Amino acid sequence: MDTFNGDFFETMRPYIVEHGLSLLGAILILIVGWMVAGWIARRVRKYGEASSKVDSTLVPVMAQTVRILIIIITLLAVLGQFGIEITSVIALLGAAALAVGLALQGTLANIAAGVMLLVLRPFRIGDVVDIGGTLGVVDEIKLFTTEMHTFDNIGISMPNSKVWGDKIENYNRYPIRRVDMEFGISYSDDMDKAIQLIREVLEKDERVLKEPEPLIAVAGLGDSSVNIRVRPWTESSNVWPLRYDITKKIKESFDQNDVTIPFPQRDVHLYKERE
Repeated sequence: MDTFNGDFFETMRPYIVEHGLSLLGAILILIVGWMVAGWIARRVRKYGEASSKVDSTLVPVMAQTVRILIIIITLLAVLGQFGIEITSVIALLGAAALAVGLALQGTLANIAAGVMLLVLRPFRIGDVVDIGGTLGVVDEIKLFTTEMHTFDNIGISMPNSKVWGDKIENYNRYPIRRVDMEFGISYSDDMDKAIQLIREVLEKDERVLKEPEPLIAVAGLGDSSVNIRVRPWTESSNVWPLRYDITKKIKESFDQNDVTIPFPQRDVHLYKERE
């Protein structure tokens, strides 16, 4: 029995040494390849974010793509350690990719939509967008999803196919925006006086642009008030601060000059029926 075991190990020793070294080499290649992929991806992200020539929207996808390519090359090198023909593997992977692609059409749609978002760039990282009723700030465009956060800091992850297939409103696409506001005054107040007070408030605020000229006009006669429409223009970053400040200042100016903003009211007429 001992003779049999000795002969067996003597016979298998060359195979154990050969394949053991191949296995050890494959593990080493896999570990080094994985580490190199992560390191290069981080370097690509770092240099991309630091470069003024590379759009920040493309940086995450570039880093992900480089990492995936290096991992694929590493896996092919691992298979080569065991004497497997790389060309055969590539052909097999191509056939498998076709089968998987048919099964994962939704996932591929997300990738295709992500590519379209990166090529056509309807928005960039940091833009405030409204996508199908979801308002938020774009953090990152990945291969499968677009990452956003709301103004109260809630994270949103949207599939790229939904983003590309829905209406996209970009609040930062143009350098200036119009701020639409409306103020109601009493029917007994002087409309020209109210318009002049509003104009003075706008003229004192440096954030309000001279061109295009602000619009101040009577918009309509409401049930309880004469409605004055106010539409100044400002830089996109000033829209909400300007809206809040102008609303407050106009209310204060009205109070100081006896212009009233009426409460909703209704006239009720009572008729006494004859007995």
